[in-house]
Parts: sequence; structure tokens; C-alpha cells
Amino acid sequence: MTLKRTHTCGELTTRNIGEEVILNGWVGPRRDLGGVIFIDLRDRYGITQVVFTETDESLHSKAEELRAEYVIGVKGKVISRGEENLNPNLVTGEIEVEAAELVFYSEAQTPPFEIKDGISTNEDTRLKYRYLDLRRPEMQKKMMVRSKMYQAIRNYYHYHNFAEVETPMLMRSTPEGARDYLVPSRVNEGKFFALPQSPQTYKQLLMVSGYDRYFQIVKCFRDEDLRADRQPEFTQIDVEMSFVDEEAVFEMHEGLLKEIFTETVGVDLQLPFPRMTYDQAMSTYGTDKPDIRFGMEFVDYSDIVKDAEFKVFSSTVENGGAVVGITIPGQGEMGRGAIDRWTDRVRKETGAGGLIYIKMLEEGPLCSVAKFLNADIQQQMISASGAKTGDLVFILAGPKPDVLEQLGALRLMVGKEFNLIDEDVYKLVWVTDFPLVEWDEESRRYHAMHHPFTSPKQEDLEKLGSDPASVKARAYDLVLNGFEIGGGSIRIHDRKVQETMFKTLGIGQEEAEEKFGFLLDAFKYGAPPHGGIAFGVDRLAMILTGSRSLRDVIAFPKNQKAQSMMDSSPSEVDKEQLDELHIQLKKKLS
Repeated sequence: MTLKRTHTCGELTTRNIGEEVILNGWVGPRRDLGGVIFIDLRDRYGITQVVFTETDESLHSKAEELRAEYVIGVKGKVISRGEENLNPNLVTGEIEVEAAELVFYSEAQTPPFEIKDGISTNEDTRLKYRYLDLRRPEMQKKMMVRSKMYQAIRNYYHYHNFAEVETPMLMRSTPEGARDYLVPSRVNEGKFFALPQSPQTYKQLLMVSGYDRYFQIVKCFRDEDLRADRQPEFTQIDVEMSFVDEEAVFEMHEGLLKEIFTETVGVDLQLPFPRMTYDQAMSTYGTDKPDIRFGMEFVDYSDIVKDAEFKVFSSTVENGGAVVGITIPGQGEMGRGAIDRWTDRVRKETGAGGLIYIKMLEEGPLCSVAKFLNADIQQQMISASGAKTGDLVFILAGPKPDVLEQLGALRLMVGKEFNLIDEDVYKLVWVTDFPLVEWDEESRRYHAMHHPFTSPKQEDLEKLGSDPASVKARAYDLVLNGFEIGGGSIRIHDRKVQETMFKTLGIGQEEAEEKFGFLLDAFKYGAPPHGGIAFGVDRLAMILTGSRSLRDVIAFPKNQKAQSMMDSSPSEVDKEQLDELHIQLKKKLS
């Protein structure tokens, strides 16, 4: 027999006192106080205390059999707990249900870890028993935030006349920057599908088809090495729009983010979001994913020290490098031992050659290389840094791209170490004007910074064939608290420009026709100017829930070896299955 639920375990209050109710859920802690048995009954909405008295001996005897994680139904009357027994930590903490009927739906073995928040169980165990881990209230709250995200996303796009269109999961393998997951075709011997790294070409074809506003929440796949914020299969909000420029894309999606934050975490984002170019981000923060929740912007001392007697500085600048630093507020009294530890850490974690400092002491500045720098240069550096008494300046010197990246890593280390980052705020910034291509020494050719379909800036179009490294892209990323949560571009919609782009990337005409002929052919029949963006749902959910890993906001994630501990996938398959797919496994070389 199933008792039909009248309420969830998270909604009863004093307004319901006297009502007869039915609850269903899982048994939590059980307390037998000698004649009176209390249990916490839990579902994903909350917890309600249920009491069994000795008034009904049969019912009381049945309640004595209850154990943790039994699934039951309870019918009873809502009564007050009384002021002395209130639980202020629960919405239902002023009431309890006095049971009159109890139904067992299923019994449960003792779980391998407690079904409660804040457990210290190792992640492999949690992933093996993921269905139990997902019962824990903190995990359910995270899944509900994600669910609210989906509702907000769909409501927003439908309101703005976007068509929700599904694109194929089985497509052809194309160069997207990471390895494809390949799927052998049984009926087409020796041929393979690929799982999409993104629906990029499909959404562009939808624009050619006249669907001027498209979106979908879609699974994507990349066969790459994993870390805390990566998964082999991930979810993105995929969007494309026709007859738009960058401003239209920005405005539409600032509205989306505002809606998501309001509906999920009750935060009212201020619009518009700030913007900075790629060059500004790199020269100010050392990364194209700047965390702007705190200051410590870079100061470039290269012009000041280019003629200094200190050869580490002057030679670096002469060879095209840079001398840059950050000012750390309130750390001017840091001891020599602590600075030495920072120096060792910077060398090990960033590869920097060494760390130079200026301590702003009460009695005057103390520079670690003062004997190699004259007083005038030191004073110019202090003035440029904006450092005040009590502050500390860290300085790095080296090849410009390397030293900016190293200082960017040091800035984040310092921000976390000295609690300079406000974890309770959300700061978003658009990063624009990326390089269109970047040179790869290993393959000796250019690679697309984003993807091969990104449009160059109109004013740089003539340089695409002659000086591709100087060409800027009509590309943009949206960064939240130092994480890239979205990225996109205005696309190439002219066949000739697309062919030139392929040529720049070392993709010959024959290869372009073989891999992208369908897209190039489509452009023959009238392609509108179009652009779009894609947002990482998993990463956004991770930030909104304060999680440390994507795995905490994905219902059934893979571990860092791309394995599912719960169902032991990937797994071996029978030889018969391989034969059907015309596949023979190669023996592993010892």
C-alpha cells in the first residue's frame, strides 16, 4: 500500500497544526526515549520530525523496527513541539507529526557514509555510491540550483523569441582544438562518427536556414586530460543570433545572467558589465580570465629601469622582456624568512627566476636590490607602484608573455593567502579583441585562438593573408570571479573570407572541402551576418553553489581518470560487439 503524499517534508508550519497529513521519505536519525520514538523524516524539500507514542502499541512496535534510510510513509496529525523543543534551524522546527499510520516501502542496509552534510568521506567512495551522495541535503540543494538555472534560461530565451532546436549527437570529426570521442559505425564499415565538442557548424547552418535566434542546452564532449573544472562530457548553453554585432550579443546575455542570478541565488547584478580588451587583461592581470574582485593591478616598470645598472632589469628590457610588479597592501613588515618562502613558491609553481621586493617601512623603503639601483630609480618605481607605508611590492623580470603569466599566478596566490578576495561577491567582465590566431612551434603553423569560424576585425581583414599574427578577432569571453563562464564571437559568413581563414590555418582547399564543404556550400546560398556565444552550465553552477569542483554539480560525473566509479565505465566489450563494428584491438606494447 502506498500512502498518497499530501505535503512534503519541508513545508509544514504552525499554520498546519491540527491537520491530518501524509508524508513520504527516508528515515534519518532515530531517537528512542523510552516509550516515545522520534525520527527525522527527510525528502529533498526538507526534514519533518515524526513522533510515535505508546498509545498505539502495534504502531509503536512497528516504529521500533525503523532504521536509517528506510523508505516509509506516515499518516498523522500536525502538533506543536512546544517552545522548549523548537528547532530554529528547520522551517518545520515548530511542529511535529504525531503518527497514526506507518507503511514500510523498503528497508535499507547501513550506508557506507552518513547521509548528512559536511562528511569527510573521500571522493572516490562518494562517487561509487553517488545515488547515496545525492541524497545529502547539500548535494540536493546544488542540484536544485542547477534545475532553477535551466528554468531561468529557458524562460528568458523563450520570452525573447529564441527557437530551441536540437542538433545531432553523432557528427563528423572536425578540428576543434581537442581530441574527439569517436563512435564507430556498424553499417558504414571503417567509418566513424564523432561526439560534438560543440554544435558550432550546426548552429551556423541554422542561421543560414533562417532561424535567426537559436538556443539549446546541450551535451558536449572532449577527450582531454581532466582537472577540477573539466569533465569529458559537459553541458553548455549554446546560442546563435543573426543580424547582430557584439553589442547585441552582450546586451542580450547580460540580461540572461541577471535573470539567472536573481532566480538562483537572489543576487541583483548591476548592468552593464565592465569590459577590457585581451591586451589590457594580459598587461593588467596576466591572464585572459581576470579575477576583478580585488585590486593589485600590474605596474610595468620597464621604461623606468631600462637604463639601470642592475643588469637583471636593463638586460631584460633590452631583450624585449618586461619588469612588472604588484603592490600588496599591509604586508610591508613581512620578514625575510616569509619572503624567502614566497620566492621558493613562485619559482616552483610559476617557473619565475626570482622575486624582488620593496618593503615600505616606517623608517623608509627597503629594496632587496637597492645596492644595484640608484635612489632616483627606486623613487620612480615606488611612485609608479602607488605603494604607501606598510605596503609590500613584489617584482618579477623576464620574457614578457612568461613574466605576465607568472605575476598573474602570484597575484592570485597572494590574494588567497592574505584574504584579499571577497568570496561573497560576484564580479563579471567581458574580455574582447582577442588575437585571431596564435603560432604553434610544434606544428609550425597557426592555430585559431577560438575556432576557425571566428570573424576577424573588419579593419584587419586585409592583413589576414599577409600578417595573421597582428589580426584581432571579433571574439569575446565572459569571465566571472576569475573563471571563463562563456565565450563566443561574430562568425565568418562570407565563403571567400572563410577560405582565406582555412588557408591561414594551413587547411588546404581539398581538406577544407572534405571537412567543411557542407558549410562552404551553404554560404553560397545567402548567409546572414551572425554571431553567438556558449556558456558552461557546469562551471556556472559550480560558482553559484560555492563548490570547489564541477563534480559537485553534475549528477553522475566522471573522476579525474574519466571513469565512472559507480557503474565501472568505460568497460571492456565482447569480441562479438567489436566484430560487428569491424574493429580489432591492437595489443598494448610492453
